[in-house]
Amino acid sequence: MADPIHERDLTGKALDLVAEAAGPYLESLTTRPVSDPGAEELLGELGGPLPEHGDGTVAGVARLLRTGTRAATHSAGPRFFHFVVGGATPAALAGDWIASLLDQNPGNWAASPFGTQAETVVLGWLKDLFGLPESCGGVLTTSATSANFTALSAARFWWAERHGVNVTVDGLAGLPPMPVFSSGYVHVSTRKALQMLGLGRDTVRRFARDDAGRVDLPALDRALTETDGPAVIVANAGEVNTGDFDPIDEMAELAERHGAWLHVDGAFGLFAAVSPRTRHLVDGIERADSVISDGHKWLNVPYESGFAFVRDAALLGRAFGAWDAPYLPGDGDDHVNYQFLGPDSSRRARALPIWATLRAYGREGHRAMVERHLDLARHLGRLVEEAPDLELLAPVRLCVVCFRYRRPGVEDLDGLNTRLGAELLADGRVFAGTTVYRGMTALRPAIVNWRTTEADVEQLVSIVREIGARLAG
Repeated sequence: MADPIHERDLTGKALDLVAEAAGPYLESLTTRPVSDPGAEELLGELGGPLPEHGDGTVAGVARLLRTGTRAATHSAGPRFFHFVVGGATPAALAGDWIASLLDQNPGNWAASPFGTQAETVVLGWLKDLFGLPESCGGVLTTSATSANFTALSAARFWWAERHGVNVTVDGLAGLPPMPVFSSGYVHVSTRKALQMLGLGRDTVRRFARDDAGRVDLPALDRALTETDGPAVIVANAGEVNTGDFDPIDEMAELAERHGAWLHVDGAFGLFAAVSPRTRHLVDGIERADSVISDGHKWLNVPYESGFAFVRDAALLGRAFGAWDAPYLPGDGDDHVNYQFLGPDSSRRARALPIWATLRAYGREGHRAMVERHLDLARHLGRLVEEAPDLELLAPVRLCVVCFRYRRPGVEDLDGLNTRLGAELLADGRVFAGTTVYRGMTALRPAIVNWRTTEADVEQLVSIVREIGARLAG
C-alpha cells in the first residue's frame, strides 16, 4: 500500500473524483460567496502529523477535494475584485489539466519538443496580440514579478556591458549603482525584482508631478541629462490604484535621446493593446527594450503565467547564460532552450493553458472580453457617481475603479473606509479590499474576470453601501 506503484490502477478513479466535483463547483461560482466566513475552521482538516501509513490514492484525493471546495477562496468566480485577478476560461482550465496530465518540462528541446514548441508558438501569438515586434525575444515566467526580474536581468546585463563588465560571469563587484528612474506609478513587483537582482529595492528614483504619481517628464529629462552613463527607465502600463498609464511614447523618446533602456511594466495594462478603444494608452510599447505582462490577470489563465519580452533577443541568453553542465544542451544546439532564457531550469508547461485559450477564442474573443470589462468598469463608475454616499476618486480609464464611501458628518473617512474594506472581506459576498490613493483610503475593485457581469458590479455597489451605512451609524 505504501508504494504508489501498487495504486497505479487507481489514477483514473482519482481523476474521476476531481472531474465529478469540478462541474458542480464551477457552476456554483456564479452564486456562491467569494469566501465563507466560517471556512477557516475547515483548514484544520489539512493538518495533523505526517501520516505513517497513508490514506491511499482515492481517500487522500477525496479528503483534499472535500476541504478545498469548501474552504478555498473562490477567486475564480465573478465577484473577486480585490486584486487584479482573472479566472480561468473553460479552455484555459482544460489546458492546465492537460499540462498536469502530460507533465512536460519545456526547459530544453531534448526534454520536451512538444512543450518547447508550444511555448514558442504562444510567445509569437502574444507578440501579435499586443503589437510587439516579431523579432523580440521572449520567455514565459511564473508571474509579473518574475517577468520583471527576467526583463530587468537583461537590462542589468546591457547596463553592465556598457561599463565593460560581463555581469553574468563576474557579478556586480566594482560597478557603480545602476540608475533606475520611473514615475510615482512604479509597482512593488519592479522594486522586488531590483532587490533580487542585487540592485536595491529603494534605489528607484521617482519623478512625479503630483500626489497621484503622474510622471514629471521635464524632471526625468534633466535627471537623465545629469546621469553619468546609461540608465534604465521604467514606464508603467496600468497603475494598480486607478488603471492610469505613463506616457510610454514620450518616455521612449527620452530613452532614445539619452541612450537609456526603456522597460514597460504592463502586468495587466498591456491588454489595453487588444482593443482599438484603448490601444492609444500603450502607444510606444513597440519601441521599448523590454515589456512584461501577466496571463493570470486579464488573459484569464491559471496562476503561474507571466511573459517577458526583450527587443534584443540575444540579451536573454546572455543574461541567464548556458550553465556549462555537460548533461545540458550547449550553445551549439539548433533548438531554443528556454531554461537559458529565464530563471527557471525545470519548468511546468505553462504554455498549454495559454495556447488553449488563444486557440479557442482568438483575437476577436479576447478583444470582446476586454471591451466587455471596459464597459463594466464604466458602468461601475457611473453607479458610484450616481450614489449619494459614494465618491469616485479618479476617472475610469481601464478596468480599475477607485472610490470610497462617504457620509456627511463623518470626519474620519479613512478610518471608516478601512473598516469597510475589512468588513467586505469578512462578509465574503464580494471581495474588494482597500488601498491608499492620494492620501485617502479607498476601494479599488478591478474587473478582469471573464465571468463578471453587470449584476456582479451592481451587487458590489449594493453591499458596499449596505455595510458602509451600518458602520457609519
